[in-house]
Amino acid sequence: MRSFLIVATALMLVLGGCATRQGADYDGRTYRQVKHYLVGVVVEERPVRISDDGSGAFIGALIGAIFGSTVGRGPGRGLATLGGGLAGAYVGGAAGQSNAQELTVRLDSGEHIVIVAKGELRFLPGDRVKIIKQGNTVERVDRLPNSPY
Repeated sequence: MRSFLIVATALMLVLGGCATRQGADYDGRTYRQVKHYLVGVVVEERPVRISDDGSGAFIGALIGAIFGSTVGRGPGRGLATLGGGLAGAYVGGAAGQSNAQELTVRLDSGEHIVIVAKGELRFLPGDRVKIIKQGNTVERVDRLPNSPY
């Protein structure tokens, strides 16, 4: 069992290294669809937290249960599996949360909208932004080059 975990971990690291990290990420199902964009100025921002959608807790519980099952013997193994699953679910749920910014944007059309931008960019009031959207879903928010920051 331990050799399986070592091989699986090594395989994940190797395959993860094959992915290129240039530019923005697009969903594999929607990258071919026509997208629209809006341009405006950030008038207000505030930090927010996006909660886990359940996948982080599920994956954490699964990994925790697998690791927990490798500990102990007899009836202690069942308790270790349960404890590992519970601890993994807690850690995975916390890891699945992410920081984001809620932005109030005055569009060039004069309309005001509120969006949530997740990622590494930190937007400030006065930044000009381009909001790429698919239907009513925000795909990405980019700072335009003529922003003061």
